[in-house]
Amino acid sequence: MRAIATICARGGSKGVPGKNIREFAGLPLIAHSIRQALKCDIFAAVAVSSDSEEVLSIASTHGATHLVKRPHVLASDVAPKIPAIRHCVVEVEKTAGTVDVIVDLDPTSPLRHVNDIQKAYELLMDTGCPNVITGCRSRRSPYFNMVEFDSHGNLSLAKKPESDVRRRQDAPETFDMNASVYVWQREALFSCDSVISPETLLHEMPDSRSLDIDSELDFELAEYLFHRQAT
Repeated sequence: MRAIATICARGGSKGVPGKNIREFAGLPLIAHSIRQALKCDIFAAVAVSSDSEEVLSIASTHGATHLVKRPHVLASDVAPKIPAIRHCVVEVEKTAGTVDVIVDLDPTSPLRHVNDIQKAYELLMDTGCPNVITGCRSRRSPYFNMVEFDSHGNLSLAKKPESDVRRRQDAPETFDMNASVYVWQREALFSCDSVISPETLLHEMPDSRSLDIDSELDFELAEYLFHRQAT
């Protein structure tokens, strides 16, 4: 089975301007994901997709094997990610040949470990499932302490439990998708527009490695956690 890693990094960002190339722990943020992919020793290619020439240049400097210029229509604030990944795969296959498994790494998740990537990949390979996502145990339970307003403005639990839940520990177990690692069989990636299907499996990661940088506060917290893990 031939596998490739894809890293999709737009040039623009509203929450943290230029975050994908901003220095994080001494390196451009995207460099951490590239290095993690290379260390896995399971990928025939490590491809970076971006609408930004600067992002692609930095990715090349830090070891990306394939640079894919993403069309602007796939790089807007409202563009979904799956079409961008598909475009990246097709472009890589033009020179590297058909692949069987795609592992997408979000560049805004620098706290993941190489082992997280490997374990998610192994889960797909061992089970033959169509795809694997990663997540951590939810801090707030939709069955216990997550609420929402209905169409009449009335407040209630986001998800009604089958029986009365008086302690969070008694609620059904839920997970937050952390957007860190996505693993697909090629057929599944190109046949479904959602990352979740009845056959999707989840690789659990601790919340200390699940922070997805989407704000200045996230950036500061991620750097703190990164340096704490390194000591």
